[in-house]
Amino acid sequence: MQKNELSGRRLMAGLVAVLYGTAAYGVTLVALLYLIAFTGNLVVPKSIDSGAIGPVLASIVIDVLLIGVFAIQHSVMARQGFKRWWTRIVPASVERSTYVLFASFALLLLYWQWQPIPTPVWTVNHPVAAGALDAVFWLGWVVLVVSTFLLNHFELFGLSQVFMHLFGKQPPEAKFRTPLLYRYVRHPIYLGILLAVWATPAMTVGHLVYSLGITAYILIGIQLEEHDLIQQFGNRYRRYRRHAAMLVPLSCRSFAASQDVDPRRSSRQANQSASRGGFKRRGVRSQPYRHGQGGVRIAF
Repeated sequence: MQKNELSGRRLMAGLVAVLYGTAAYGVTLVALLYLIAFTGNLVVPKSIDSGAIGPVLASIVIDVLLIGVFAIQHSVMARQGFKRWWTRIVPASVERSTYVLFASFALLLLYWQWQPIPTPVWTVNHPVAAGALDAVFWLGWVVLVVSTFLLNHFELFGLSQVFMHLFGKQPPEAKFRTPLLYRYVRHPIYLGILLAVWATPAMTVGHLVYSLGITAYILIGIQLEEHDLIQQFGNRYRRYRRHAAMLVPLSCRSFAASQDVDPRRSSRQANQSASRGGFKRRGVRSQPYRHGQGGVRIAF
C-alpha cells in the first residue's frame, strides 16, 4: 500500500513538473517572438521606438536598468554555484524551466517599461541597402533558433528535464559537442542576437542604447560562461577556444575532431605504437586495435 502511494505521489509530482515546464516553455516562446517584433518595430503594441516619449537622460537610465535586470538574472542564475544553491529550494527537474521563466519575466518587464528615444542616429533610405539590413536582421534570428536545435532545443528550454523526471530517467551527463556552426563560432546564439539588434535601416538613440547594452551583456556573459566551461571541460575547451572564433569567424579556421586530442594522450599513443612496432620486429604479435579504444570522444 505504502509503495503504491509513494509511486502515486511521484507520478503526480512528475505531472506537475511537466505542466510547469510546458507552461514555462510557452511563456518563453511568447517572450522570444515578442522580442523579434519589439526589436524590429513590427506590429506589436509596444516596440523599441514606440510609446510615450520622456526626458532623454531619464529614459536612458531606465532603459539601461531594464537591460541590467535581464543581464543579471540571465547571468547569475546560469552560474553553477547559484544552481547548486537554487536546487536546494526547487527540484532539479524544474531548475532550467524556472531559469527560462524568470528570463522571460525580465524580458516582459523590459517590453513594458522601455522608454523610446526616437532621435535618429542613422537612416538608410536606399531600398537595396535597407533590404540588406532587414535580411541580416532576419538572418540573426534564424541563426539563433538553428543554434538552439544544433545543441538541444528542448533541453535548453527545460522541457527534456521535466519529461525525463516524469518517466524516472536521469539526465545524461553533459557532453562537449561542437555541431556545424559551433565548429567555427563558439557562441552562434549570441552572434545571432548581435546581428538582429544591430541590423536596422533606422537606428534611433533608443535602439542604440538597446544594442550597446545587449552587446555589453553578451561580452561580459561570454567571459563568465567560458570560465564555467573551462572548469567543466578543462583543456578540451581551451583547445576549442584556440581554434574556433568567439563570435565572428574572421578566417576559415574551424575546430575539427582531430584537434580535440589531448597532447599527453597523443604522446602515449605514439609511444605505444612505437612499442608495438618494436615487438613486431622481435617477432612478438601486438594486440589488435579495437574500435572505441582511445580516439576522440567529442560528439559532432
